[in-house]
Amino acid sequence: MKNFKLYIAAATIVGLLGVTGTAFAAVTGQTPAEIAASLTGKTVAQVTAERATGITYGTIAKEAGKLDEFKAATLEQKKLILDQRVVDGNLTQEQADTIYNRLVTNQATCDGTGSTAMGKGMGAGFGQGMGNGQRNGGGSRGGMGRGTCLNN
Repeated sequence: MKNFKLYIAAATIVGLLGVTGTAFAAVTGQTPAEIAASLTGKTVAQVTAERATGITYGTIAKEAGKLDEFKAATLEQKKLILDQRVVDGNLTQEQADTIYNRLVTNQATCDGTGSTAMGKGMGAGFGQGMGNGQRNGGGSRGGMGRGTCLNN
């Protein structure tokens, strides 16, 4: 009977972890690498390898004639992340709105090269891979990393 209770407890924990992981994936959506890969027909490994040489994901999308689609998709992902940061209490709605409005404004001049470091240190927590901004949004390093084009 003790083993049965232990199995039930373990199954419950594993189930909860699975649901939590699924919910997190739904909130964060795709990474910039995944977005660039899906738009360009390349694999995530291919665009990640290009990114490692210093080429931004925005440039990769631009070279494939998909910069506008890339900007729209990454902006949508950043909005999801900002909304979750507000729900989690890591940002106020006012802070999230300020960051989002800056993202929208910067998209007007975004050429895919990632040159402004917009959002760095603002607690947005957009880092989903290489570069700055790999924290969860509550700290001073949780910025967008490099780029007019949304950490790309």
